[in-house]
Amino acid sequence: MPDEPFKSTGLFKKYTVQNKIFQNREVLRHSYSPRELPHRVDQIDSIAVILAPALQGATPSNILIYGKTGTGKTATVKFVGSELENESSEFSPCRMVHLNCETIDTQYRVLAQIANHISGHDLKPSDRAKNTIPATGWHTDQVYSELKNVLEQAGGLQIIVLDEIDKLVKKSGDDTLYNLTRINSDLKNARVSIIGISNDLTFKDFLDPRVLSSLSEEELVFPPYDAVQLQDILHQRAEMAFLPDAVSEDVIALCAALAAQEHGDARRALDLLRVSGELAERESSDKVLEAHVRRAQENIETDTMSECVQTLPRQGKMVLCAMLLVSSSGQKVFTSGSVINIYRELARELDVEPLTHRRVSDLINELNMLGIVTARVVSHGRHGRTTEIYFNSPTNQIRTVVMNDPSLRECSILQPLL
Repeated sequence: MPDEPFKSTGLFKKYTVQNKIFQNREVLRHSYSPRELPHRVDQIDSIAVILAPALQGATPSNILIYGKTGTGKTATVKFVGSELENESSEFSPCRMVHLNCETIDTQYRVLAQIANHISGHDLKPSDRAKNTIPATGWHTDQVYSELKNVLEQAGGLQIIVLDEIDKLVKKSGDDTLYNLTRINSDLKNARVSIIGISNDLTFKDFLDPRVLSSLSEEELVFPPYDAVQLQDILHQRAEMAFLPDAVSEDVIALCAALAAQEHGDARRALDLLRVSGELAERESSDKVLEAHVRRAQENIETDTMSECVQTLPRQGKMVLCAMLLVSSSGQKVFTSGSVINIYRELARELDVEPLTHRRVSDLINELNMLGIVTARVVSHGRHGRTTEIYFNSPTNQIRTVVMNDPSLRECSILQPLL
C-alpha cells in the first residue's frame, strides 16, 4: 500500500502571519554591504589614495588596518575594493580576494584559497584549470608554486585581504606573510598587494621585523563610533529594514547608546536593533519598544559570552579554568601570578606543553579584551607592578560552557568546577 502524501500540520502558520515590523531584516546583518558608509569618508579616502596607483599599472603599498570590533574596517575595505574593481580596465585588471583568517588559519589553506578563488573568478570558463588545489595532501611548496602559476595566468593586480590576520599569525606564525610579501619577485605578468585587518594591535609582536617592514608599508587606525554616529548608521539601515513607524527615535537612540558603551561597536548596535525587532514580531506587536531593546541586550550578552568561551583555543580555556579555580576558592580579585601557577599544574596533568609567562599574559589580556574578565595593572612603587584580575559577572554560565570540553571534564584538578 503506497504511503500517503505528507500533510502539513500548519506548525509555522501562527509564526508567518502578516508581518508588522520588518520589510527587509537582512540589511541589519553583518554580511550586508551598504552603498554608503556613514562617518567613514576619511578612511575610505585614505585606502583609496593608497590603492589608486593600481589603476595606472603600479603595485600599491601593503596596508595594515587596526580597530576594535564593529568599527567598519571590513565594510570599508570591501567598499573600496568594489569601487577599484569597477574602475579598473581589462588592460590593467584589479581584483580583491577576501579571506577570513579565523577559519582559514594555516599557510596551506591561505595559499590554496587564494589560488582557487582566482582560478574560479578571473579566468574565462574555457581557461579555468581543471583541478583545484585539494584541501589537504600537497606539500606547501607545491601549493605556493601553483598559486604563482594561477597568478601569472590571471595577470593584473590581486589585492589579498587577510581579515583577522592576527588569528593566522598566532596559530601558524608568519611564514605565510613572509611568502606573500615576497611573491612579487617571482612574478612577471601579475602583482600582489596585501591588506591585513586586525582588532589586536599586539599581534605585530609575533612578526619577524622583515615581515613587519614589508607588511606595514602603510598603517591605518579606525576609531570607535560615538553614540551620535551609531544613530546615523542605525537610521540608514532602519529606513530599509523596518516598515514605516515601526521603530521610534527613542529606540534607535537607546540601541546606539548601549552599543557606544561597548567601545562604539556598530555590529552590536545593529544586532540590538534586529533582535529587538524580532522580539516585537514574536509578540505580534506593530512597534519596537525600549523594553524590547532591554531584553535584546540581555539575550545578546548571554549568547555572546557563550560563543566567546566556546571558541577559545585550548590554551585559552586552560587559562580561563585556572582563573575560575582561583575565583571558586573565594578570591574575588586575584593576580596573574596565581593564575599562571595553576595553569602550569593543569598543563602537567593534561600533558600539554605550557606556554611562556609572556604568552599566558597575552591570553589574559585577550580574555580581558573579550570582556570575560577585567584585568588591570596595579603599581606597587619600587616593588614593581602586578596584574589584578576579576570576573565581571557571576561565573556559573562561563563554568558550564568551558567544562563542556570533554578533555577538561576528565581533569581531576578541575573537578570543583563541575
